[in-house]
Amino acid sequence: MGNNQVGITLKSASEQAAATIAAMPVRPKTIRCPICQQLCLTYADLAEHYASEHPDSVAPTAVTLNVNGINCNLIFEPHLTLKQVLQYHLGLIGAKEMCDRGACGSCTVIMDGKPALSCNILASECEGKIIETVEGIAVIPKWKPLIDEYCKWDAMQCGYCTPGFLVAAKALLDRNPNPTEYEINDALSGNICICGTQPRHSQAILEAVKLMAEGSDI
Repeated sequence: MGNNQVGITLKSASEQAAATIAAMPVRPKTIRCPICQQLCLTYADLAEHYASEHPDSVAPTAVTLNVNGINCNLIFEPHLTLKQVLQYHLGLIGAKEMCDRGACGSCTVIMDGKPALSCNILASECEGKIIETVEGIAVIPKWKPLIDEYCKWDAMQCGYCTPGFLVAAKALLDRNPNPTEYEINDALSGNICICGTQPRHSQAILEAVKLMAEGSDI
């Protein structure tokens, strides 16, 4: 390439998460019938359109979800799971879909302070709930040591399951800031890593606990 250099800027996890959260739509850009793609001006127009043109189909529902501290007014089909709405409507891809049966923990979010499996919950049932995703955790400086220690201890290989583990770990530390190794393993028992990194998760979390207790931001 001679003297020509190709500059690559790598964003930190918190910067990437902050950009993703900032891009979340707080209201639909358009209101469109998912069956025939008819554009409607309001949600009431969409409901009327369904009644006249698709009487045998269930109309989309209008729901306000509080995600990572932001109220998002959304319109989506009522059969969609929280995982699907987070990904397809809000652009939050941290919660992964692996088993799609609530058995692996890859889709874990925090709802009203407790871990929840977003692939098993209808998004339409989440109005009024406080939902936190791994993106919301990544932008809080307090939790940087947790993310850093996961990297230090190689508590990941493919990384697909990692967001679910981090979310479950954060939920544990919220209610128990100084857990034992047994308590950590118990709290993460609903999360599965098929790469075999399971033993390293407790090490990463225990060291992160020490750093957070010392007020470290590294």
